[in-house]
Amino acid sequence: MRRDLADFWNLLWEAALGLTAAFALANLFAPPQDLPWKPLDLGRPIGTATAAQVDDFVVARTAAPEELKAVTDACIQLLREAGVQVERAEDRDDGGFCVVQGAVRLTGGAITPLAPGGLVMQCPMAVRYVIWDRQVLQPAAREVFGQSVARVDTYGSYACRRINGQAGASPQPSEHARANALDVAGVTLADGRKVSVLADWSGEGPAGAAGADFLRQIRAGACRVFATVLSPEYNTAHRDHLHLDGAARGLCS
Repeated sequence: MRRDLADFWNLLWEAALGLTAAFALANLFAPPQDLPWKPLDLGRPIGTATAAQVDDFVVARTAAPEELKAVTDACIQLLREAGVQVERAEDRDDGGFCVVQGAVRLTGGAITPLAPGGLVMQCPMAVRYVIWDRQVLQPAAREVFGQSVARVDTYGSYACRRINGQAGASPQPSEHARANALDVAGVTLADGRKVSVLADWSGEGPAGAAGADFLRQIRAGACRVFATVLSPEYNTAHRDHLHLDGAARGLCS
């Protein structure tokens, strides 16, 4: 009996040593973007832990004001250190349904402008946009069209409404009601050409097959950064835009 107990503790000790060694090796040699305990760096490629690293800046709705301020300040600092111009925006609370915490506005710097300008979104959502812009959107445009994206055309971010935008639909607020979503209608390229989800998703629009390829690339890349990504393949309500959000749930379609 004593021998069995000793063997059991030896096994536990060896397992603990093995886990410690594995952690140390991962910490030394694995890419930081693949390690959830590493801090987020907006200059790194998207890794398996990038989305989890962004979640470090998500604050629960029940958070105390001082916690919200500290986390939002850290999020804003991360963006500024990455060359993004950002300002704190006014939070919203209509009594519980449409609640926006940690609101910011991207005003310029090293990002692709959003149109219309002045959009308000939660700071972690802004971080997701910057990562997607740098690591997905612009590389895809250079690969497919040989030029950069000059502007991202959107249908907005904040809107106090239910899921699906219908009065008789889900009683739950949309992620737009939390400024935690962005609807991308298309892009304007550096030479002035437009690529539209509505016109070009099928590959038969003005941008041709290249437009469809580009849109699918940026949709697939968005699924690595955002929690929910909905495209025309999801339903007809998304026939003219890509819905990107940072909700706790996950869906890529």
